[in-house]
Amino acid sequence: MLSRTADHLFWMSRYTERAENTARMLDVNYQTALLPQSAEAAQVGWQGLLTISELLPSYSALHGSITAREVMEFMVKDEDNPSSIVSCLKAARENARAVRGTLTTEAWETQNQTWIEVNRMLRAGEFERDPGQFFEWVKFRSHLSRGVTVGTMLMDEALHFMRIGTFLERADNTARLVDTKFHAIQNDFYGAASERDQEFDFYHWSAILRSVSGFEIYRRVYRDVIRPERVAELLILRADMPRSLHSSLNEVVTNLSYVVNDAASASQRKAGKLRADLQFGQIDEILATGLHAFLTQFLDRVNELGAHISREFLLPATA
Repeated sequence: MLSRTADHLFWMSRYTERAENTARMLDVNYQTALLPQSAEAAQVGWQGLLTISELLPSYSALHGSITAREVMEFMVKDEDNPSSIVSCLKAARENARAVRGTLTTEAWETQNQTWIEVNRMLRAGEFERDPGQFFEWVKFRSHLSRGVTVGTMLMDEALHFMRIGTFLERADNTARLVDTKFHAIQNDFYGAASERDQEFDFYHWSAILRSVSGFEIYRRVYRDVIRPERVAELLILRADMPRSLHSSLNEVVTNLSYVVNDAASASQRKAGKLRADLQFGQIDEILATGLHAFLTQFLDRVNELGAHISREFLLPATA
């Protein structure tokens, strides 16, 4: 496969996954904002969302003060924001168009129809009328794209590069979500909390779990009250949790193994070492040494892995 083709497929999937992740975080923040809370607490929530995406400086330069309406406009409709939902869906569609001949008709039409429909919905004001329903639509279109891809594409290198892009993006986003949310309330691990604090904690941790479709999974796995260390374990170490770091790295390693030709592949070696740390890690050890430090290092290693994949497979070889 041409590296240029692999590059387009890889980034088409990454942008589709990024749009879904953004919709998930916005939806949870929007739903949480409807609960009784102080203005300061609400602002911290929206600021945290911008921090996760590393967009706080660019947002502040453009809008100054943080408000729910302006953050959602910035994260959904602003075409100058490369991480906004509309920018991600446009980039996914443009990458799909560049390799139209490699995709099945169903896979291409799913990407193209998503782009056409999101523009119609934004022009009609459907996002402003019901943000929650709009976010659900974005998530559904991402699910549909993955399902159509797996259900219609030949299981060859094209599909494997798309899967690598999807799960590398997912690992990055889940790590950012866990790091930001836990870092914001790191003192919750210590000391006794008041009844009101405990009630707030329940909604806070529930929101984090719902943002990764993990609330029902948590109840099934642990059958207990929501505890921060178990939320961290679920989202980091559980291989059977679809959006966990461990599950995402399993998919990256598996799909890399199908496309590598060199037994000494740096990408495969780095992915395997990163997966091994998650496979044999224990949450008590991670918390004892520092969750923030662990996740910061994980994000650095994921970015390094992405760079190696680009150099090894995606970028055209120079003469």
